[in-house]
Amino acid sequence: MAQLPQIDSLRRPNAAASAASKPRRFPWLHLPLAIVITLLVGYGLIIVYSAVRADGDYQYSRQLGGVAVGLVFMILVWRFDYRRLSDYTTLFLIINVVLIMSPHIPGLGTDAGMGAKSWIKLGMQIQPGEFAKITVILMDAAVMARYGGNLDDPREYVKALGIMMVPFVCIMTQPDLGTGLVYLCIAAFALVMGGANSKCLLITLGLFVAAVVAVFAIDEIIKSSTGEYKLLKQYQRNRLLVFMDQSGTATTDEGYNLQQAKVAIGSGGLFGKGLFQGTQHSLGLLPEAPTDFIFCVLAEELGFLGALVLLGLYAALVLISFRIARSSGDLFGMVIVMCVVGMWLFQILENIGMDCGLMPITGIPLPFMSYGSSFMVVNFFMLGMIGSVWSHNATLKQH
Repeated sequence: MAQLPQIDSLRRPNAAASAASKPRRFPWLHLPLAIVITLLVGYGLIIVYSAVRADGDYQYSRQLGGVAVGLVFMILVWRFDYRRLSDYTTLFLIINVVLIMSPHIPGLGTDAGMGAKSWIKLGMQIQPGEFAKITVILMDAAVMARYGGNLDDPREYVKALGIMMVPFVCIMTQPDLGTGLVYLCIAAFALVMGGANSKCLLITLGLFVAAVVAVFAIDEIIKSSTGEYKLLKQYQRNRLLVFMDQSGTATTDEGYNLQQAKVAIGSGGLFGKGLFQGTQHSLGLLPEAPTDFIFCVLAEELGFLGALVLLGLYAALVLISFRIARSSGDLFGMVIVMCVVGMWLFQILENIGMDCGLMPITGIPLPFMSYGSSFMVVNFFMLGMIGSVWSHNATLKQH
């Protein structure tokens, strides 16, 4: 009897189909995002070490501790289902107020020599306004999720905007203008991505510009009668004046900072002076080098190419996050991711821009690069939120 021919496709299953059906070992892990973050954090740790190694005011071990604690929080938040938080707007609002106003508690708050009373002393100095960024994002996303992507009613718009403005009003009592601007940026991204009416957005923008002009005008009137400014601190006014007129940059502390920042960036050239060979920060000529001016340290030591590497890593992080936001199956998750991305973009543009003289000088640090354990923990927490949106939507699609 003739033997039947064997069918190869039945005897050896298609390799591609087998690979696709094989369960992944870590289905919750987004590998491209993990790779980019590993490179970015590693890059930041090297530059921070260079900036703090000759400065006794900073402890590198605290930065390493911030990364370690941040990683733990990131993994925990990544595995947590973010959708369970969409109905807690009021709770997030209360947490925001408590966190931001806690430095005003007698015996607990301190200005840490920075001008704004933004820190609390709990064995170590902690900046509650940094941690409030997390609940501000969750609160704003929860507010917009109520409207299902269609916020056209002016009265409802005013109500939503009023809730989002509470953290800004609270932070300005310290006053911490840099963090306040971050809160406003988060609110703006939440409103735009959450489907707020375009006319209402334009009116809000116009009122914001008018409010800024009014603050300066009223402050001038107050000074003419009392002899001093009341609404804005003198150092805040100096920062804006230096940005508007950089011809006499050495006449104030802020002008000196900008002048030294430009010298550090310009002296780096194309390839830089070499890792750990920077002079502006090692000689103490560049104030706050590990925090506000960490980009200057990088540019001086690794040059234009080193700066391009950093910008490339940031671009990859933003693009990956955009894709995760687009693939989100609900408005709450999408707004969370876009608020985080918007916050990072604002901080990156403001920090690098102020170092180059393109933006006013503020105390806004550079994500994953600047020294600060609280700042590092918060950024890892944000990554966990993005990972949570991706992993739980990916799991939903598999089922």
